[in-house]
Amino acid sequence: MLIDFFFTLKDAKIPVSIKEFLMLLEALDKGLINMSLDDFYFLSRTIMVKDEAHYDKFDKAFGMYFKGIDTIFEQRPDIPLDWLTKRLQRELSDEQKAAIEKFGYDKLIDRLKELLNEQKEQHEGGSKWIGTGGTSPFGNGGTNPEGIRIGGKGGSRSAVKVWEERAFKDYDAERELGTRNIKVALRRLRKFARQGAEEELALDATIKATANNAGYLDIKMQPERKNNIKVLMLLDVGGTMDDHIQQTEELFSAAKTEFKNMEFFYFHNCVYDYLWKNNRRRHAEKFPTWDVLRKYPPDTKLIFVGDATMSPYEILQPGGSVEYNNEEAGAVWLQRFATTFPKYIWLNPEPEGLWQYRQSISVIRQVMSNRMFPVTIEGLERGMRLLSK
Repeated sequence: MLIDFFFTLKDAKIPVSIKEFLMLLEALDKGLINMSLDDFYFLSRTIMVKDEAHYDKFDKAFGMYFKGIDTIFEQRPDIPLDWLTKRLQRELSDEQKAAIEKFGYDKLIDRLKELLNEQKEQHEGGSKWIGTGGTSPFGNGGTNPEGIRIGGKGGSRSAVKVWEERAFKDYDAERELGTRNIKVALRRLRKFARQGAEEELALDATIKATANNAGYLDIKMQPERKNNIKVLMLLDVGGTMDDHIQQTEELFSAAKTEFKNMEFFYFHNCVYDYLWKNNRRRHAEKFPTWDVLRKYPPDTKLIFVGDATMSPYEILQPGGSVEYNNEEAGAVWLQRFATTFPKYIWLNPEPEGLWQYRQSISVIRQVMSNRMFPVTIEGLERGMRLLSK
């Protein structure tokens, strides 16, 4: 049986291995869980899934293999009795068990089956149908010490079984990022070092020094441990980037939090002979691109952020800028950045499936040696791994 379950996970593109499958069988053999489908779900997910990005795929594969797990309210459902009896033994007090035995647990289950077949619509109040707010043994929001809660949140918390439809959060690696997820992905780009003033207690060194000092306290201090990575971020702004404002703001906010040694500048469509830091004063406060290239050390990590969507003429030809007559092509400046900072990537908020239809994106990718990544969990993690090599 479980061999087919293993291949179902493989077919769902979940990276499971024989070693993990054997570990699952060993856990079952040692009786680490009660024999219920809920317990098996959490056990198998814990052992077989090593990355939360695959949780959604696992849920779908699990539901496909154990048919009906996500569609409890079918017209003629098969009600697994062990789901209820196992939970009953664990959760109910002796008083509640006695109350159920008075009615008869088998009769309770039989009556629930009958109502699931007979009832055709939602019901509120009352003492018979499956519904809310009443005294029926079945439903939620009401009161009955001998009931089975179905859906919703409990009222008096007296149900013998919390029977609800499963709803799992989508952790698909292809979805766009929020600020928290961006921070997690950016943390792959870390290089910690202790530099500067000694302001932090060095606990291990203090213990060792005190022991060597015959028990007399000898306090040792050390510099604070900080991420020593230097980041230069160049962000496209305006035009087609207006469609990606929220996503770019989240990325920029997360990067500012994660990288203490980070500088940033703005450009429009492509990099030319000047950049700026304040969009409201972009024409008054310009920073020559040559100065930026010379200011930062070669080990700085360079991150371009832009949709690379423009006329190819803006990249390849002098005078291609839509704002002024640039003397050198944008591709020349991009190549200078790539030569000055060998660790560089381009993050593109446009969906990766559209890249093949944009000629300018193909040009930028070629100039950037195919170091372009989508702004998704998987894409950002790939980019950070490349920068950290």
